[in-house]
Amino acid sequence: MAYKSLREFIDELDKAGELIRIKTFVDPVLEIAEITDRVSKTAGRNKALLFENTGTDFPLLINSMGNEKRMCMALGVKQLDDIARDIEDILKTLSTPKNSMLEKLAMLPQLGKFASWMPKVIKGRGACQEVVMSKPDLDKLPILKCWPKDGGRFVTLPSVHTKDPNTGMRNIGMYRMQVFAPDMTAMHWHKHKVSARHFNEYKKLHKRMPIAVALGGDPVYTYAATAPLPENVDEYMLAGFLRKKKVELVHCITQPEVEVPADADFIIEGYVEPDEELIWEGPFGDHTGYYSLPDWYPRFRVTAITHRKDAVYPATIVGIPPQEDAWIGKATERIFLTPMKMTMVPEIKDMNMPVEGVFHNLVIASINKEYAGQGQKVMNAMWGAGQMMFNKILVLTDGDIKLDHYKELAQYVFNNLNPATDVYFSQGPMDVLDHSCSKLGFGGKMCIDGTKKWEEEITEPLLPFSMQPGFDVNKIMADFAEIKGINDQLAKEWQIPVLMISVQKNRPNHIHSLHEQLSTLPEMKGIKMILYVEHTVGINNIADVLWRFCNNLDPRRDHFYAKKILGLDGTRKTRALDGFERPWPNIIAADDVTIAAVDKKWAQLGMGELILSPSLQYKAQLYGEEAEVTDM
Repeated sequence: MAYKSLREFIDELDKAGELIRIKTFVDPVLEIAEITDRVSKTAGRNKALLFENTGTDFPLLINSMGNEKRMCMALGVKQLDDIARDIEDILKTLSTPKNSMLEKLAMLPQLGKFASWMPKVIKGRGACQEVVMSKPDLDKLPILKCWPKDGGRFVTLPSVHTKDPNTGMRNIGMYRMQVFAPDMTAMHWHKHKVSARHFNEYKKLHKRMPIAVALGGDPVYTYAATAPLPENVDEYMLAGFLRKKKVELVHCITQPEVEVPADADFIIEGYVEPDEELIWEGPFGDHTGYYSLPDWYPRFRVTAITHRKDAVYPATIVGIPPQEDAWIGKATERIFLTPMKMTMVPEIKDMNMPVEGVFHNLVIASINKEYAGQGQKVMNAMWGAGQMMFNKILVLTDGDIKLDHYKELAQYVFNNLNPATDVYFSQGPMDVLDHSCSKLGFGGKMCIDGTKKWEEEITEPLLPFSMQPGFDVNKIMADFAEIKGINDQLAKEWQIPVLMISVQKNRPNHIHSLHEQLSTLPEMKGIKMILYVEHTVGINNIADVLWRFCNNLDPRRDHFYAKKILGLDGTRKTRALDGFERPWPNIIAADDVTIAAVDKKWAQLGMGELILSPSLQYKAQLYGEEAEVTDM
């Protein structure tokens, strides 16, 4: 389905009972984000929110794709897998050998579809240019400050348009934009991103780089900007395919080299001067649930702001999962499974990126296994497949267990796992936001091969697991004062040989030496893996343990074996105890003033019974008040 405007999508959300309209004034500085965080984390009350009184001329829409139903509505499908099936049908049609002329002619309708999805530049101005600000002023937009230690207000849902100066190839990416002045932001593109490569080409040519930022319009545009497409595939071709209608583009007014969707809500035009001094941008409460720390980024100079007469400002927040971005990521998981399966990893059956893994950190894949060593083959193929190069922990399985049936899945994986021979460690490119790496953007990876083993892969019998009768959590904690909690639920109740242990570190090499001591205990017999986390983590909340663990682990650096038990150190790393030289970020939580202000205002919002702030459960896990953690 193609939406003619963001307003049309809002109307459909309203009809579906997926929208709450809030007429009371809510401050875009911290308050909107706090309300959204509460709603997005509350099952049964997770709705899109339209803030109609933002202190500006424009309403603000947020959390519009924040559950499966709304994500499907945004993409015009009943189920996300419908898109994968469409892609599979097209790829099969194009790849099947055509022997006769009639078979070749039968392909013409499919080729015609491709033509109908290609974006088209139209003459004149679009709805996005109905109003041209006499003087561009970002302060007239309800731009959010999301978290207390953010460096300022950020545009959080921008589709950033750039072009390769040599080929003219367009790219649309999503990069946060911190506002520094009414006509200037930073442009936060990482070194792995296409727009960063475009910027480097402009630097070589000593040419000004024209840029345009689109906000709103058909929600498919927003999704397409996040999609991990090959560099030579136009994001608006993907958008045309998803909406089954080509995207109409118009030339910008002050940056005519750049074309933007005619039906967008806002267009921010401008440029980056490659030789201009960079600006210190950040911190920013990011999708990892931690602050991404400040760094130097290019300055984006605004030359024009245009908008529809009925413009709605779209925004999102990211932070401790789950948030709206989890569903955008789920759409990507489903949409891009088929191209990966049909072009790079043919044995892959299904894939799941659990929300606790914040996209790249944890990926589970099931395969059709037909020979020994196939798990390692898939591992290498996936780590070489586009954005999967950033994956940190890959879990492989086979069989027919659904990948979101975590209890049965874990039982199967660990029944087939010898941690000494079936866990593989490597290193390579990592997400720039991964704070656990000793070097920026480069760190360790781990593959857990939980497939059923062929005879050639077995070095010793895999025995069924059951907890030793002498295992006593209280006794172990009494003997090891630094242990503040042990979660033995997986082992005791589900027969999964994994323990989770929270530790208050107080000396160098602490986790490694503790692991060696614990592994010698008779009651540890049969345990295959121990996950260690910081003492502040609520050890009985498995979702939080996995979120913190996956973020803080560099698998290649932070693993050790003792008595065939694999230990993985997912604690915070410091210079004093770990020789870790990079800054370490704090986790994200709202401040007390904002929480109290929203509590006080809640009855006026028309949103029913008060939802307590999710940040309250994380207050005890903070290390001080700043975005960057200092050694403590």
